[in-house]
Amino acid sequence: MKTNITTATHVHTVNTAAEAREQVERHVSQGYTRDQLFVLAHDKDRSERLTEQTATEQIGLEEEGLGTAVANIFRSRGDKLRAKMRSVGIGADEAERLEQMLDQDKIIVIAWSGKSYESDDDYDPYINYYPPFLV
Repeated sequence: MKTNITTATHVHTVNTAAEAREQVERHVSQGYTRDQLFVLAHDKDRSERLTEQTATEQIGLEEEGLGTAVANIFRSRGDKLRAKMRSVGIGADEAERLEQMLDQDKIIVIAWSGKSYESDDDYDPYINYYPPFLV
């Protein structure tokens, strides 16, 4: 059986907007649709600019679910980012590490499989991280 790459979630940590655009275009060429692609930065304005520049989507109500979306109204930026990452299948430990990377002014590019995760205990154990996390 042939595996379709777009059924897996890929998470890239990059340094610049140009690298983010490059990753987005690579994922589009692999068959991901732009509504499966998310670009995150710690600064909200930067995140919105990157989303606009790459013609990608923001992780919103459809991916998060109503409960997380409402709770995010009252959360800090870091807590919101971790919750958004969790909603697309990134585990708690990985979301924490990625949020620390965002604190260091990195950019996160997510090519999402399309499966939502609403439970705090539910995550996708098959996500590919680039560069890989070393434990």
